Amino acid sequence: MILTIIIFIIGIALLVKGADLFVGGGSGLALRHSISPALIGFTVIAFGTSLPELVVSTNAATTGNTAIALGNVLGSNIANIALILALCTLIRPDMIAASGTSRPALVRHTAMMLLATAAFALLAAWGTLGAVAGAVLIILFGVILAVLWRERQEEGAVHIRSHGWADALYIGLGLAAVIIGARLVVESAVTIAEGFGIPAFVIGLSVVAIGTSLPELATSLVAAVRNEGAISVGNILGSNIFNLLLVLGVSLLLAPVVIGSWTDIVAVVLFSAAILPLLFARPSVVRGWSALLLVGYAAYIAWIFAAAPPV
Repeated sequence: MILTIIIFIIGIALLVKGADLFVGGGSGLALRHSISPALIGFTVIAFGTSLPELVVSTNAATTGNTAIALGNVLGSNIANIALILALCTLIRPDMIAASGTSRPALVRHTAMMLLATAAFALLAAWGTLGAVAGAVLIILFGVILAVLWRERQEEGAVHIRSHGWADALYIGLGLAAVIIGARLVVESAVTIAEGFGIPAFVIGLSVVAIGTSLPELATSLVAAVRNEGAISVGNILGSNIFNLLLVLGVSLLLAPVVIGSWTDIVAVVLFSAAILPLLFARPSVVRGWSALLLVGYAAYIAWIFAAAPPV
C-alpha cells in the first residue's frame, strides 16, 4: 500500500509539471502560426490530454473489459465539465467572458460537443453499440475536424508568449509526462479500488475516468491560472469530442458494448448541457453554477458507488 501511494504521488507530480510544459508549448505554437488559442486547445492539446483515455479504452476493449471502456469515456466527459471546468471557472469565473475574440470559437466548439453527445445518446438508444455505431462516430469526428480546418487561421488571439523552436520540445516533453503520470495514477488507483470489490463499470466511470482526466485537469487549471481561458475551455470541449467520437468509436470497432443502464447516458447528456450557463452567464452567476456543478458531481459519484451491486 505504501508503494502504491508513492507511485500515485509521483504520477501527480508528472501530471502537474507536464501540463505546465504542454500549455506553454501549445500557446506558443498558436502564436507562431497565428492560430487562435481556442483552436489549439480544442485540437492539439485536447488530443494530447485525451491519449490516456484512448489507450485505456482500447486496451480494455481488446481484453474484453468493455464495461471499463464505456465507463471511462462517459466518466471522463462528466468529470471534464462537472469537475475540471467547474474548478477552473470557480477559480476564474471571468475567464470565458474575458476570452475576447476567441469566445465565438468557444461557442461553436460547444455546439460541436453537444452535437457529439446527442449523436452518442441516439446511437445508445439501440441498446448495443457495435462496429456500425463506431464507424458513425468516427465519420462524425472527421466531419468536425474538416470544419475546424476551415477556421484554423482565426484572428485576434490573446497575448501569449512564443518560445521559438522550443515550443515543440515543450509539447513533446509535456505530453510524455502527462501520459506517464496518468498511467501511474490510474494503475495505482485501480489496484486500490479492486481491493474493495468495486464493479468494473463503476471503476471505469469513477476511478479510471478521473485518473485519465487528470491531464485535462492539470492542463486546464494551469491555463486558467495563466489567464489563458480559451485554451482551458477549448481543451475540455475538444477532449469531450475526442472521447465520444474517436476513443469510443475506435473501441467499438474492436468490441461491441451493451448499454446496461440509461441512467449514466442521461447523466452525461445533462452534465454536458450544464456547460451553457458557464458560457453565457455573468461571472457572479458562473461562480455559483460552478460550485453547484461540483456538488452535483460529488453526489453523482457517491450515488454510483452506493448503487453498485456487490461483486
